[in-house]
Amino acid sequence: MKIAVIGLGFVGLTLSSVLASKGITTLGIDLDKEKCSKIVKGIPTFFEPELKKTLKKALKKNLLITDTVSSINNCDFIFITVGTPQKKNGEIDLSFIKTVVKNVGKIIPKNKKKPIILIKSTVIPGTMKDVILPILEKNSKKKAGKDFGLISNPEFLQESKAIHDTIKPHAIVLGGYRTQFMSKTRKFFSRFNPNTPIIITNHQTAEMIKYANNSFLATKISFINQLASICQEIPDTNIDDVADAIGLDSRIGNQFLDAGPGYGGSCLPKDMKAIINLSLKVGVKPTMLNAVEKTNKQQINNIIKLMKQNIGKIKGKKVTVLGVAFKPNTDDIRDSMSIELIHRLIKSGAVVKIHDPKALDNARKIFHDNITYTDSIPSALKDSQCAIIMTKWKEYERINNKTTKYMKKKFLIDTRRILSDKNLRLKYYGLGLGQKT
Repeated sequence: MKIAVIGLGFVGLTLSSVLASKGITTLGIDLDKEKCSKIVKGIPTFFEPELKKTLKKALKKNLLITDTVSSINNCDFIFITVGTPQKKNGEIDLSFIKTVVKNVGKIIPKNKKKPIILIKSTVIPGTMKDVILPILEKNSKKKAGKDFGLISNPEFLQESKAIHDTIKPHAIVLGGYRTQFMSKTRKFFSRFNPNTPIIITNHQTAEMIKYANNSFLATKISFINQLASICQEIPDTNIDDVADAIGLDSRIGNQFLDAGPGYGGSCLPKDMKAIINLSLKVGVKPTMLNAVEKTNKQQINNIIKLMKQNIGKIKGKKVTVLGVAFKPNTDDIRDSMSIELIHRLIKSGAVVKIHDPKALDNARKIFHDNITYTDSIPSALKDSQCAIIMTKWKEYERINNKTTKYMKKKFLIDTRRILSDKNLRLKYYGLGLGQKT
């Protein structure tokens, strides 16, 4: 068996590394030559736990890296994992996937096998049927379902858990017609991901499942954050105890109930905007989805409000932001609430210092010399008039009175409540914790 993965970003590099590490001959393809040259040396272009180790194992076994799509000749399966970035109006940009699909279509006639093309890129319902299928058939002059297979296969990877989620996903969704190609694909996943539920449906439903999944997760996050704001105004109320208790109800579940500064990353914000945009297009007013997005944006306002109440005007104040990645164990800062907070602080005239174990280089690409970057927590806190913990990195759990003694004004906002039991000698606000009476 020979498999191609086109697009070596977060999804594609993880998938190709895992496939090859399991002994499957895999071609990893990306048009970015610089990216390919790094990957060939065993260097991922982003941080993800276990990825570097898995990639090196894959390269020793069955992973070949190339920047030419023509190498997909004679592959059994072709996974397309290119990005679908967001436009300013909320729609997704299909230019990358259109280009790849066009090139794949031209190569299909040269393939001695009848390949199965799986679309893992996130696309709105109808994209496969109205955009991808016509491009493939036009450029290949072949018929889907007869000369090649075409299947929607949305991904559900969590950043910081991508390797685990690729090996043991919670579910596998296959969208398309029930042909010989679907049967072959089901057998492949049954062997590769044994004991994982496989849902077979049509293209549009498979595409919708991805958006339904992410918009529900975003809803849970905004729900618990709204409750956290309420708890904060009620003395001695603890949002974590509330979340732990309701999470025990099997109808609710305990995941994504960790109150914080709001959701971010490469998926939830983009997918929320896309589903809202689609909803409006089909004539359905997305009342609840709009509320979820509005609640998420409100979190930064709550932090700014707390700051002003305790240090007065922000202009000229020295502010430390601890954590810029949108979650721990990643260097991803896309749509991170920390980035939004830093923008707001700079605009208000604050003197900003930041710390993050993994994401400083990515932050530099945005803020350049407008802020100070520190590689230790003590140096980040030195002379600070306000510190804000934004990301739940393990390193921040070790903050104590020795660490904070060099702060100029001892005021700390902990959006993750990781220091709530430390008895710190400073003015401490944990988001979602009602102040003690």
